[in-house]
This record gives sequence, structure tokens and C-alpha cells, in this order.
Amino acid sequence: MKTFFKVIHQSEPQQVPSQKAEGGLMNKCTIVLQEFGGKYENMYVCTLFGNGALCKWYPNDMVYANLRFQARDYNGQWYQDITVAEIVSTKK
Repeated sequence: MKTFFKVIHQSEPQQVPSQKAEGGLMNKCTIVLQEFGGKYENMYVCTLFGNGALCKWYPNDMVYANLRFQARDYNGQWYQDITVAEIVSTKK
């Protein structure tokens, strides 16, 4: 899904273990994005990885983001993960 969002909240970045990252650690944070149109529009809790997790976004920032949705089975339960593939500011 590629569209414009309003930033609601972003957590502080953390370093988490990763087999894919150099040094075995990768930056990770959570960001809450809301579609435009009002306070009852859809909201998404997403994960930012790598250098993207180190970028600071503030409430009410307008961004353009590409979200990747994945479903996975873990011990017989299904979970949905939303990852931010790319995010850019709409400010000049």
C-alpha cells in the first residue's frame, strides 16, 4: 500500500538481534500512521527497520509511505505484520 499518512506516534529505536545485519544487531522502532480524512480513518501500527528506524517523525507530520503487509503462522496462531518498506517526508 502506497499512500499519504499522518504520523500519530513513533517509539524510540531499539537494537534487536538480526542474522541479516552486520554485527548481528539491527535498529527497530514502531510507528503509528493514519490515513487522511478525519479522526476515524484507518490507523496502522507498523515496524521500521535499519536506518529508517533512526529517522525521527513527529505527531502530525505528513509522510508518503510504502507499507508491506504479511501474514504468518506461529504455533497455530495467525499474525499480521506491517513493515514500512519506504517512508519520505512531504515537506520541501
